[in-house]
Amino acid sequence: MKAFGVTDNQFDSFVEFDKKREHPTGRDLLVKIEGISINPVDIATRKKISEELSDPKILGYDGYGLVEEVGEGVENFNVGDKVFFAGDYTRDGSYQEEELIDERIVAHAPKKTSIEKSVAMPLVTLTASELLFEKLHLNPAADNRKKTILIINGAGGVGSIAIQLAHLAGLRVIATASTDEKAKWVKDLGADLVVNHHHDLVQQIHDLGINTVDYILGLSDNDPHWQEIVTLIKPFGTFATITNLRDSQIMDLKQKSIDFAWEWMFTKAKFKLDSMSTQGAYLEKLANGLDSGMIDSTVTKVFHGFNLENIKKATQLVEAGHMMGKVVVIG
Repeated sequence: MKAFGVTDNQFDSFVEFDKKREHPTGRDLLVKIEGISINPVDIATRKKISEELSDPKILGYDGYGLVEEVGEGVENFNVGDKVFFAGDYTRDGSYQEEELIDERIVAHAPKKTSIEKSVAMPLVTLTASELLFEKLHLNPAADNRKKTILIINGAGGVGSIAIQLAHLAGLRVIATASTDEKAKWVKDLGADLVVNHHHDLVQQIHDLGINTVDYILGLSDNDPHWQEIVTLIKPFGTFATITNLRDSQIMDLKQKSIDFAWEWMFTKAKFKLDSMSTQGAYLEKLANGLDSGMIDSTVTKVFHGFNLENIKKATQLVEAGHMMGKVVVIG
């Protein structure tokens, strides 16, 4: 079968190659891939390759497709089911015609929503869900109207769904956006207030009549905003991030007794935690939310044709770092 991978950390190392077909065992599904989405983690993973690989590395951590075979331990899926998922960082990704994936991190695909709208959403939704409901410990059924969250990089992939989930949970949502187009995007997704992260966040938020916020999500480089984060977070608040801290010092949060949390969506599958199944559950809720219209897909660019050329074009868009929403490739 055809697969697409990289042999070193350079963009030009993308290649198409033949891979031997595998068969599922245990709780694995074999899924015929019909669509993928490109994420920043794909680029980051490629750039971490330190030496030339003899076997190409298959990236890709969003997939949509048809279940072709099931392992003997599979409980929740049958051959012929349409599914979607984000994947497992320790295994080959979705840049291939068929993929093995553990059923616990898979969900039935939306029934009324297109492939392109569906496949754009798994990784970012799992990331946003774990940030909000596991790291910030938000209860979406509680009355959260008095709580305020600042989402830095609101127009990005994770930010675009985090805004929606926080809004549905009842929080007052402040999102950052750097252009008028992106400001409209985040407002349409449910942000109550918008500020520009290219300007002084503290001054802008104080001008809105808000002194401090309960929660902050750092979804881009934290270092340029670190002192703003330290100033704006409320004592006993929570700061959670998906990106690294290079120069910033977590100790700066100590005097305010701030809870600090990392989020990496692949942790549960990497360490085969019992909580892996929560990801399948989050994605089942996502499927229902997309079909009911409660959740809007954040896809903004679609390439038709599951081939090397389109994967490279889509990767270039994401790697440029200016994407609003998500880019997908469908067969």
